[in-house]
Amino acid sequence: MNGDTIWYLILPIALILLVVAIAVFFWSVKSNQFEDLDRHGNNILFDDDQDAHHQAQSKKGNNDQSA
Repeated sequence: MNGDTIWYLILPIALILLVVAIAVFFWSVKSNQFEDLDRHGNNILFDDDQDAHHQAQSKKGNNDQSA
Protein backbone atom coordinates (compact mmCIF):
# COMPACT_ATOMS: atom_id res chain seq x y z
CA MET A 1 0.00 0.00 0.00
CA ASN A 2 1.24 3.42 -0.83
CA GLY A 3 0.45 6.73 0.84
CA ASP A 4 -2.71 7.37 -1.15
CA THR A 5 -4.45 4.03 -0.68
CA ILE A 6 -3.81 3.74 3.06
CA TRP A 7 -6.51 6.36 3.62
CA TYR A 8 -9.10 3.88 2.35
CA LEU A 9 -8.22 1.71 5.33
CA ILE A 10 -7.57 4.34 8.00
CA LEU A 11 -10.70 6.46 7.50
CA PRO A 12 -13.29 3.67 7.95
CA ILE A 13 -11.45 2.35 11.01
CA ALA A 14 -11.33 5.84 12.52
CA LEU A 15 -15.02 6.40 11.84
CA ILE A 16 -15.95 3.05 13.40
CA LEU A 17 -13.91 3.89 16.51
CA LEU A 18 -15.59 7.29 16.69
CA VAL A 19 -19.06 5.75 16.52
CA VAL A 20 -18.13 3.21 19.21
CA ALA A 21 -16.77 5.96 21.49
CA ILE A 22 -19.92 8.06 21.06
CA ALA A 23 -22.13 5.02 21.72
CA VAL A 24 -20.22 4.18 24.91
CA PHE A 25 -20.50 7.78 26.09
CA PHE A 26 -24.26 7.89 25.55
CA TRP A 27 -24.66 4.49 27.22
CA SER A 28 -22.77 5.72 30.28
CA VAL A 29 -24.89 8.88 30.50
CA LYS A 30 -28.10 6.87 30.08
CA SER A 31 -27.10 4.40 32.81
CA ASN A 32 -26.34 7.26 35.27
CA GLN A 33 -22.59 6.64 35.48
CA PHE A 34 -21.97 10.37 36.05
CA GLU A 35 -24.56 10.94 38.78
CA ASP A 36 -22.44 10.50 41.92
CA LEU A 37 -18.86 11.48 41.20
CA ASP A 38 -17.94 12.15 44.85
CA ARG A 39 -18.94 8.77 46.31
CA HIS A 40 -15.72 6.91 45.51
CA GLY A 41 -13.56 9.70 46.88
CA ASN A 42 -15.59 9.74 50.08
CA ASN A 43 -15.41 5.96 50.36
CA ILE A 44 -11.62 6.19 50.49
CA LEU A 45 -11.76 8.75 53.29
CA PHE A 46 -14.59 7.27 55.35
CA ASP A 47 -14.49 3.53 54.66
CA ASP A 48 -13.82 2.57 58.30
CA ASP A 49 -16.17 5.07 59.95
CA GLN A 50 -19.63 4.76 58.42
CA ASP A 51 -21.27 7.25 60.85
CA ALA A 52 -18.82 9.99 59.89
CA HIS A 53 -19.47 9.22 56.24
CA HIS A 54 -23.23 9.61 56.63
CA GLN A 55 -22.78 12.83 58.58
CA ALA A 56 -20.51 14.27 55.90
CA GLN A 57 -22.97 13.31 53.17
CA SER A 58 -25.91 14.87 55.03
CA LYS A 59 -23.95 18.10 55.62
CA LYS A 60 -23.01 18.19 51.94
CA GLY A 61 -26.64 17.65 50.96
CA ASN A 62 -27.80 20.45 53.25
CA ASN A 63 -25.22 22.82 51.77
CA ASP A 64 -26.31 21.95 48.23
CA GLN A 65 -29.96 22.63 49.01
CA SER A 66 -29.27 26.05 50.54
CA ALA A 67 -27.43 27.25 47.43
